[in-house]
This record gives sequence, structure tokens and C-alpha cells, in this order.
Amino acid sequence: MQSFFPLVATLVGYLIGSLSFAVIVSRVMGLNDPRTFGSKNPGATNVLRSGSKAAAIITLLLDAAKGWLPVVLVKWYGKPYGLEDGTVALVGLAAFVGHLYPVFFKFVGGKGVATALGVLVGISGVLGLATLVTWLVMAYFFRYSSLASLTAAVFAPVYYIFGDGAAWYMSKEILFTTAVMSLLLLYRHAENIGRLVKGTESRLGKKSK
Repeated sequence: MQSFFPLVATLVGYLIGSLSFAVIVSRVMGLNDPRTFGSKNPGATNVLRSGSKAAAIITLLLDAAKGWLPVVLVKWYGKPYGLEDGTVALVGLAAFVGHLYPVFFKFVGGKGVATALGVLVGISGVLGLATLVTWLVMAYFFRYSSLASLTAAVFAPVYYIFGDGAAWYMSKEILFTTAVMSLLLLYRHAENIGRLVKGTESRLGKKSK
């Protein structure tokens, strides 16, 4: 029976991740669908381009929370059911993939930056904090959300290896999940990379027409 628990936990993680809060919050607050303007990405950065900072902050927090919650629930309550680091890693990855390809929104989701951060915070507060600080520093100095996200994505697995992961208890499963999320973030930002190279990428805080 316990062999089914990891599968159930992973499915629940994916379903939670599939809640596209950029769309949900925009609808509740009477804003335009973020999939129809700006980058057309259902994420907090594009919601910010609607002109509503409150909606963007709420979206950011909820997107991060849906990555954090499945991970910590497994960490807190999973051991009696045989759920160890492997399931923690799998559930976190499932929540992240749910954001990218949400079943409730025709598999068209966001780029996953906030959700990935939530997963990392759930895995380790230090890992999540280091990744967040990297994003903040890059965003502050360069004013490009995409560049900040790309930099944070590249450094996240490195932080795990030389931070929490440097100890004897390093989990290969969690390292794998961190690396896969980083690669998917790079893939989802392919268009942004092109615009950064051309100098046409939108800066943070710029309202879409």
C-alpha cells in the first residue's frame, strides 16, 4: 500500500502546481487576462505590467506557496508513509511542472520562477534564500526580471552542492530536481534570452500598452 503514496503525493503536487494564480487573481481583481498582453506569460511579472502592484504581489506569493506547500507537507508528514527525500524531490518537481503545463488551463502556463523558488525554500530555507538574494541583486542592478531569473536558475544547483548538499546527507534526488528545474527555466526563457541579446527585453515595472 505504501508504494502508492509517492504516486498520490506527486499527483497532488502537480494539481496544486496547475493552479495558475496569475489568471485567477487577475479575474478576481477585474484585470485583463495576463495571457493577452505584454509577454503573454501568466506570471507575476506580466501581471505587474497591468499596472496593479497588489495583484502582482499576490500572484507572486501564491505561485511561490504552491511550490512550497507540497514539499513541506511531505517533509512534515510523509515519513510514516515511507515518503523520503526521493518523494520530496518528485513532489517539488511535479508542482513546478504543473505551473509550466497546468492541466486546468489547457497546459499553457508560466515560466515557473516563483514556483521554483517556493520548491527550493521548501527543500531548504538557506537554499531558497541564497537563490532569492541572487534574483534580487540582479534585478536591482539590471532591471531585467528574465536576466535575474536566468542567473538565479544557473546558481541554484551550485548553491545546493556547495551549501546544504556539501554535507554527507546530500540527496541525489533533490540535486536532480534542482538541476532539472534550472534547465526547464532556461528553456522557458529562450525568447527572453533572444530579446536580451537584441536589447529589446522589457524592463521591470514597465507597464504594457
